[in-house]
Amino acid sequence: MTDMTSASDTERGDQGFSEQHLRDVVIGELRRHDAPITLIEYSADWPVQYEHEERRIREALGDRVLVLEHVGSTSVPGLKAKPIIDICLAVDDPDDESTYVPALEAAGYVLRIREPELCGHRLFHGTDIAVHLHVFAVGTSEIDAMVRFRDRLRSHARDRELYAEVKTQLASRTWVYVQNYADAKSDVVKGILARATEE
Repeated sequence: MTDMTSASDTERGDQGFSEQHLRDVVIGELRRHDAPITLIEYSADWPVQYEHEERRIREALGDRVLVLEHVGSTSVPGLKAKPIIDICLAVDDPDDESTYVPALEAAGYVLRIREPELCGHRLFHGTDIAVHLHVFAVGTSEIDAMVRFRDRLRSHARDRELYAEVKTQLASRTWVYVQNYADAKSDVVKGILARATEE
Protein backbone atom coordinates (compact mmCIF):
# COMPACT_ATOMS: atom_id res chain seq x y z
CA MET A 1 0.00 0.00 0.00
CA THR A 2 1.92 2.99 -1.28
CA ASP A 3 1.29 6.10 -3.30
CA MET A 4 2.77 4.22 -6.26
CA THR A 5 0.61 1.88 -8.32
CA SER A 6 2.99 -0.47 -10.09
CA ALA A 7 2.22 -3.60 -8.09
CA SER A 8 -0.50 -5.99 -9.22
CA ASP A 9 -1.92 -6.88 -5.83
CA THR A 10 -4.79 -9.39 -5.86
CA GLU A 11 -6.72 -7.31 -3.33
CA ARG A 12 -6.58 -4.21 -5.54
CA GLY A 13 -9.64 -3.69 -7.72
CA ASP A 14 -10.58 -0.87 -10.06
CA GLN A 15 -11.23 1.38 -7.06
CA GLY A 16 -7.98 0.50 -5.28
CA PHE A 17 -7.45 -1.53 -2.13
CA SER A 18 -10.59 -2.79 -0.41
CA GLU A 19 -11.40 -1.83 3.16
CA GLN A 20 -10.96 -5.48 4.15
CA HIS A 21 -7.46 -5.46 2.70
CA LEU A 22 -6.65 -2.32 4.70
CA ARG A 23 -7.90 -4.03 7.85
CA ASP A 24 -5.78 -7.08 7.06
CA VAL A 25 -2.51 -5.21 6.57
CA VAL A 26 -2.71 -2.32 9.05
CA ILE A 27 -1.12 -2.99 12.43
CA GLY A 28 -3.19 -1.44 15.19
CA GLU A 29 -6.24 0.73 14.59
CA LEU A 30 -7.38 1.47 11.04
CA ARG A 31 -8.06 5.20 11.22
CA ARG A 32 -10.74 6.74 9.05
CA HIS A 33 -9.97 10.11 7.47
CA ASP A 34 -13.44 11.30 6.37
CA ALA A 35 -12.12 14.63 5.12
CA PRO A 36 -10.34 16.27 2.20
CA ILE A 37 -6.56 15.92 1.90
CA THR A 38 -4.40 18.84 3.02
CA LEU A 39 -1.72 19.78 0.48
CA ILE A 40 0.73 22.58 1.19
CA GLU A 41 3.23 24.43 -0.96
CA TYR A 42 6.71 22.97 -1.33
CA SER A 43 8.96 23.62 1.65
CA ALA A 44 12.75 23.87 1.62
CA ASP A 45 12.60 22.18 5.03
CA TRP A 46 11.62 18.86 3.49
CA PRO A 47 15.06 17.86 2.14
CA VAL A 48 16.56 18.87 5.49
CA GLN A 49 14.03 16.71 7.32
CA TYR A 50 14.86 13.81 5.01
CA GLU A 51 18.59 14.18 5.73
CA HIS A 52 17.87 14.03 9.46
CA GLU A 53 15.84 10.84 9.00
CA GLU A 54 18.48 9.36 6.69
CA ARG A 55 21.13 9.76 9.39
CA ARG A 56 18.84 8.17 11.96
CA ILE A 57 18.11 5.17 9.73
CA ARG A 58 21.74 4.63 8.77
CA GLU A 59 22.84 4.85 12.41
CA ALA A 60 20.18 2.29 13.34
CA LEU A 61 20.84 -0.21 10.55
CA GLY A 62 24.40 0.37 9.33
CA ASP A 63 25.30 -1.81 6.36
CA ARG A 64 21.84 -3.41 6.36
CA VAL A 65 20.72 -0.31 4.43
CA LEU A 66 21.00 -1.36 0.78
CA VAL A 67 19.01 1.51 -0.78
CA LEU A 68 17.77 4.67 0.89
CA GLU A 69 15.95 7.35 -1.11
CA HIS A 70 13.76 10.39 -0.50
CA VAL A 71 10.66 9.72 -2.64
CA GLY A 72 7.13 11.01 -2.95
CA SER A 73 6.00 14.56 -3.53
CA THR A 74 8.12 16.12 -0.77
CA SER A 75 11.19 15.01 -2.76
CA VAL A 76 10.19 17.10 -5.80
CA PRO A 77 11.08 20.82 -5.60
CA GLY A 78 8.13 23.04 -6.40
CA LEU A 79 5.45 20.36 -5.95
CA LYS A 80 2.57 20.69 -3.49
CA ALA A 81 2.40 17.77 -1.09
CA LYS A 82 0.98 16.30 2.05
CA PRO A 83 3.62 17.35 4.62
CA ILE A 84 4.87 13.80 5.09
CA ILE A 85 8.43 12.73 4.26
CA ASP A 86 8.29 9.51 2.22
CA ILE A 87 11.41 7.38 2.39
CA CYS A 88 12.17 4.19 0.49
CA LEU A 89 14.47 1.70 2.23
CA ALA A 90 15.68 -1.59 0.75
CA VAL A 91 16.92 -4.40 2.96
CA ASP A 92 18.03 -7.90 2.08
CA ASP A 93 14.90 -9.69 3.31
CA PRO A 94 11.95 -7.66 4.65
CA ASP A 95 10.24 -10.85 5.83
CA ASP A 96 13.09 -11.40 8.31
CA GLU A 97 11.86 -8.64 10.58
CA SER A 98 14.30 -9.53 13.35
CA THR A 99 17.14 -8.07 11.25
CA TYR A 100 15.76 -4.53 11.07
CA VAL A 101 12.42 -3.95 12.86
CA PRO A 102 13.77 -3.86 16.46
CA ALA A 103 16.54 -1.44 15.41
CA LEU A 104 14.11 0.88 13.64
CA GLU A 105 11.70 0.75 16.57
CA ALA A 106 14.53 1.60 18.96
CA ALA A 107 15.28 4.59 16.71
CA GLY A 108 11.71 5.81 17.10
CA TYR A 109 9.83 4.32 14.14
CA VAL A 110 6.52 2.49 14.51
CA LEU A 111 5.56 -0.45 12.26
CA ARG A 112 2.06 0.25 10.90
CA ILE A 113 1.63 -1.88 7.75
CA ARG A 114 2.79 -5.36 6.79
CA GLU A 115 2.29 -6.45 3.14
CA PRO A 116 4.71 -9.29 2.38
CA GLU A 117 3.00 -9.98 -0.97
CA LEU A 118 3.89 -6.47 -2.20
CA CYS A 119 7.66 -6.87 -2.65
CA GLY A 120 7.94 -7.47 1.10
CA HIS A 121 6.47 -4.04 1.89
CA ARG A 122 6.48 -2.77 5.45
CA LEU A 123 5.52 0.78 6.39
CA PHE A 124 6.79 2.59 9.47
CA HIS A 125 5.62 5.94 10.78
CA GLY A 126 8.02 8.43 12.29
CA THR A 127 7.32 9.93 15.69
CA ASP A 128 9.32 13.16 15.68
CA ILE A 129 7.93 14.43 12.38
CA ALA A 130 5.47 12.97 9.86
CA VAL A 131 7.43 10.23 8.08
CA HIS A 132 6.36 7.23 6.02
CA LEU A 133 9.27 4.80 5.82
CA HIS A 134 8.59 2.19 3.14
CA VAL A 135 10.70 -0.97 3.38
CA PHE A 136 11.06 -3.32 0.41
CA ALA A 137 13.30 -6.15 -0.71
CA VAL A 138 16.31 -4.91 -2.64
CA GLY A 139 15.93 -4.94 -6.41
CA THR A 140 12.13 -4.91 -6.47
CA SER A 141 9.92 -3.11 -8.97
CA GLU A 142 8.37 -0.84 -6.34
CA ILE A 143 11.70 0.82 -5.57
CA ASP A 144 12.41 1.36 -9.25
CA ALA A 145 8.94 2.84 -9.81
CA MET A 146 9.21 5.25 -6.87
CA VAL A 147 12.61 6.53 -7.95
CA ARG A 148 11.73 6.79 -11.65
CA PHE A 149 8.53 8.66 -10.81
CA ARG A 150 10.40 11.11 -8.58
CA ASP A 151 13.11 11.69 -11.18
CA ARG A 152 10.55 12.21 -13.93
CA LEU A 153 8.71 14.86 -11.91
CA ARG A 154 11.97 16.58 -11.02
CA SER A 155 13.09 16.82 -14.64
CA HIS A 156 9.84 17.30 -16.62
CA ALA A 157 7.83 20.40 -15.76
CA ARG A 158 4.81 19.35 -17.82
CA ASP A 159 4.37 16.08 -15.96
CA ARG A 160 5.02 17.83 -12.64
CA GLU A 161 2.30 20.39 -13.42
CA LEU A 162 -0.10 17.66 -14.56
CA TYR A 163 0.44 15.69 -11.38
CA ALA A 164 -0.01 18.80 -9.24
CA GLU A 165 -3.28 19.61 -11.00
CA VAL A 166 -4.69 16.11 -10.55
CA LYS A 167 -3.59 15.99 -6.90
CA THR A 168 -5.20 19.35 -6.17
CA GLN A 169 -8.49 18.31 -7.76
CA LEU A 170 -8.60 15.00 -5.92
CA ALA A 171 -7.49 16.46 -2.59
CA SER A 172 -10.58 18.67 -2.45
CA ARG A 173 -12.86 15.63 -2.18
CA THR A 174 -13.77 13.88 1.06
CA TRP A 175 -11.94 10.56 1.45
CA VAL A 176 -12.87 7.80 3.89
CA TYR A 177 -9.23 6.65 4.05
CA VAL A 178 -6.12 8.47 2.86
CA GLN A 179 -5.27 5.34 0.84
CA ASN A 180 -8.40 5.97 -1.24
CA TYR A 181 -6.88 9.30 -2.32
CA ALA A 182 -3.61 7.57 -3.19
CA ASP A 183 -5.49 4.95 -5.22
CA ALA A 184 -7.39 7.65 -7.10
CA LYS A 185 -4.11 8.95 -8.52
CA SER A 186 -3.41 5.60 -10.22
CA ASP A 187 -4.10 6.64 -13.78
CA VAL A 188 -1.98 9.79 -13.77
CA VAL A 189 0.87 7.99 -12.00
CA LYS A 190 0.80 5.13 -14.52
CA GLY A 191 0.83 7.58 -17.43
CA ILE A 192 3.81 9.49 -16.08
CA LEU A 193 5.70 6.26 -15.35
CA ALA A 194 4.98 5.03 -18.88
CA ARG A 195 6.48 8.18 -20.35
CA ALA A 196 9.50 7.84 -18.07
CA THR A 197 10.01 4.28 -19.32
CA GLU A 198 9.68 5.21 -22.99
CA GLU A 199 12.44 7.86 -22.89
